[in-house]
Amino acid sequence: MAQRKANAGRAAKATVTVAAPGQNSARLTLVPTLVSIFSFFYYFRHSDLLLYGDAVAHINIARRVFDSQTPGLLQLGTVWLPLPHLLMIPFVWPNTLWQSGVGGSIPSMMAYVLGVIGVYRLVGGMLGADAQEKPMGVVGAATAALVYGANPNLIYMQATAMTESVYLALFVWTVAYLAESLRSVSRREQTPDFPLATTWLWRCALCLAAAELTRYDGWFLAGVIGMTVALVALRHWNDRIVRLASLKFLLAISLVPILWLVYNAAIYGNALAFANGPYSAQAIEQRVGAPNPAFHNAAVAALYFLKSAQLNMTVGNWGRFWLVAAILALVIALARLRARSAPLLLLWAPVVFYALSIAYGSVPVHVSTWWPFVPFNQRYGLQLLPMFAVSAGVLTASLSEFGIGGRHGGKLVAVTLAFVVASYASVWREGPQCFQEAQKQWNVRSPLNAAVERTVMRLPRDSKYLMDLGEHVGVMEQAGIPLRQVVNTENRRPWKRPTDPDSLWERALAEPARYVDFVIVFDGDAVDRGLNRTNLTDLIELHATGQPHAHIYATHLSTTRDSPNQSR
Repeated sequence: MAQRKANAGRAAKATVTVAAPGQNSARLTLVPTLVSIFSFFYYFRHSDLLLYGDAVAHINIARRVFDSQTPGLLQLGTVWLPLPHLLMIPFVWPNTLWQSGVGGSIPSMMAYVLGVIGVYRLVGGMLGADAQEKPMGVVGAATAALVYGANPNLIYMQATAMTESVYLALFVWTVAYLAESLRSVSRREQTPDFPLATTWLWRCALCLAAAELTRYDGWFLAGVIGMTVALVALRHWNDRIVRLASLKFLLAISLVPILWLVYNAAIYGNALAFANGPYSAQAIEQRVGAPNPAFHNAAVAALYFLKSAQLNMTVGNWGRFWLVAAILALVIALARLRARSAPLLLLWAPVVFYALSIAYGSVPVHVSTWWPFVPFNQRYGLQLLPMFAVSAGVLTASLSEFGIGGRHGGKLVAVTLAFVVASYASVWREGPQCFQEAQKQWNVRSPLNAAVERTVMRLPRDSKYLMDLGEHVGVMEQAGIPLRQVVNTENRRPWKRPTDPDSLWERALAEPARYVDFVIVFDGDAVDRGLNRTNLTDLIELHATGQPHAHIYATHLSTTRDSPNQSR
């Protein structure tokens, strides 16, 4: 009995040592918080928060849950998963935070700070970091946090309403909690009386479920981690506590995709509406016709994804050094950390997911240095940032502690930091790839949207509109027109197929004068295809290079008295 207590005591002491990075991580909160706030105000001052069309869409999906002719959770729609929009709802309620895009930035900024802390904790746990016993582990954890938090592309993305920052934080914490739980199971294997810390596994399940509700990357991650936990359960099948905890974990992470499939089947009549419906990536690719250099070629797709990841770390071909360093860190981790290298292996999972998605899932990735030489979805490469960060931490700690007899540890750390600084300085000098891609998107859509917005702002403020908000929802947001004044494609019951004659949307298309004051039509959109133009007055026609023409119709002649009536 005394021996068992002694073993349990040693195991408990080990737990405290591993948990030390988590306890100390609160000290890291201040720096990333200041970075987040400073960068946010910089981009806010330069009106760069809403350069991405997707960022505009995200805040307006959140807004229409309560600001709509037909408010409710069904306004969350399909295709995009709901958690980011649910997180934004409290922050886009005030009109000023909605119009400026600030409301969408707040969840991303909070996630950025949590992501930095999560990377520190993950690497500290892998290296068994303790300031007294393993100081180089602390150095490795701090290096990883620096590489993650100082990345210029992530610093821009976390200031916007895009979902990358939120997902990356959940990704990191999922892996960190899984690593804690695996170490707990390992210690229980060595000491049967060691109490299994199921708390870590439940926290992992919660973070993973949230990741599944944020991006579809999380579904693939859930499959990989689910298989990992299933293997652990099979190995310890005779341990009732491990077996039950693993089964509950697998059930919990399975519920999210099942519920999303059921939701799509019930509401849209197609369980895979998010994948092959009219607003899916597949449908958009067919409409836009963007080239896909890796079409049906997973190997080439992996190369494009890895190139995009490298360009998110540095410019030109210098990203190869990051990739080589990451591979070297993986080899070292497998050799020295053994079981503790599992988290680093999991961080490589995005390579497989995006290779398959690019080749077979209608989500092409273009990089500026390869054909067709125009950035497109290059931000996807950020999904490998946690892997690069953790690899940098592992490599720094390993080389410093074991390389050259440990005599030149400080010099090796300095070299590593110099390389990180040089890489990120080159990115700032040329401009973060994600920011450049967003600017290009803005430059394409801004002229037409701005022209429509100026016209709308000259119309009576209490006017009601009929409009397809899909591609141009930013018009109403920037004009300060509440979405409840706009009849749009979401004001119908999607389970009524193929048409819903009793819906507000289709009644307004058939008899616009009964429901709205003005109709905004973009060539080829849903209004253009279904509108009854009888007795409508063509108020103005707007043109912008490379964009469809826009028409604004008045439904009542009395409302056009002081309105512009010309072609631009």
